[in-house]
Amino acid sequence: MPNTEHANTPERGILIVGAGPVGLALALALHRRGLAVRLADARPAGAGERDARVLALSHGSRQTLERLGAWPEQGPTPITTIHVSQRGALGRTQMRAEEYGVPALGYVTPAALLYRRLAAAVAAAGIALLHDTAIASLSPTEEGIEASATNGQTFSARLVACCEGAIAGEAGGNVRTRDYGQHAIICRARLAAPHRGIAYERFTPDGPLALLPLADDYSVVWTMPAAQADAQMALDEAGFRAALQTAFGGRVQFVETLERARFPLGLRVRGDAVGRRTVWLGNAAQTLHPVAGQGFNLALRDVWALADTLTGAADPGEPTLLARYAQRRLLDRRSTIGFTDSLVRVFSNDDPLLTHARGAGLLALDLVSPLRHFVAKRMLFGARAWP
Repeated sequence: MPNTEHANTPERGILIVGAGPVGLALALALHRRGLAVRLADARPAGAGERDARVLALSHGSRQTLERLGAWPEQGPTPITTIHVSQRGALGRTQMRAEEYGVPALGYVTPAALLYRRLAAAVAAAGIALLHDTAIASLSPTEEGIEASATNGQTFSARLVACCEGAIAGEAGGNVRTRDYGQHAIICRARLAAPHRGIAYERFTPDGPLALLPLADDYSVVWTMPAAQADAQMALDEAGFRAALQTAFGGRVQFVETLERARFPLGLRVRGDAVGRRTVWLGNAAQTLHPVAGQGFNLALRDVWALADTLTGAADPGEPTLLARYAQRRLLDRRSTIGFTDSLVRVFSNDDPLLTHARGAGLLALDLVSPLRHFVAKRMLFGARAWP
């Protein structure tokens, strides 16, 4: 049993900033380890219900959510096959769930559905969740940390876990950013024939185009330069659908597109994921390009590792514990961030030499099964795939 003698009150426990899916999952994971937690969220109650994002969850993320009692039994759509190719050039590879002894390579779910399941589990556990509470500043000391909110509230804790965005005025962190010069258009596409659980990642000179099975439709993530996104968003439905069909090719036939939206893409990474009595996870630690759908899955691995590291801690903000967590997550964070960043930069151009090299790489993945299996297991489990 965890030693919670000194960590079972809010003032001696953990304040979690941000009550999106990552913050809620962290609250559950820490609570299950016997640690006192509170959540402070800048948004009003019910904001998570209006989250229009679609999340790609790995098999490993399903395992984590099941352990937390927060896996939605109805709703997530399984991915049984992932098909990767590049437009207008040779080379493709496929990965199938049956090759790895898992029911699915991943799952696709509306973020709002996952939020509802996590929020219900948090409420059932009796974890305090404060809405309309934006944290404005943090003041760490040797013994604890004080958090001040814009509404005048103050909180005392031993550790603050930042899970969403940045806190105004916070400094340091060795933050690295990159503007990809791309925007993502997301929409839902209805199909002429069933998708059979196949997800597509198709690389084009303008950026990757992903089709993720969601119920009977595809959730589309189409990346392109900002100016091109302006033009696509201005098209009527028929014109946009025709442009999407041309970009993807004839392997899938679209009959209607709905719920079109766009957002800019960039990379933002904190080199230092821990500080004095502070730890950063999720979008507060790293914001990634959506290619390969790794952002939320990486965040859930951070959540589980932090909860595991802090189990039995009398002082969850103790520097050696946080350093141990940071070291434990170093390989997975660096490799996942590097993998995602490299995919975008290598595949989002029309350099003829790189086109041939990319084709050869995809062909090698298809022919050399150990290499393909390694990539697939990295996507399934993160750093657990390393020997």
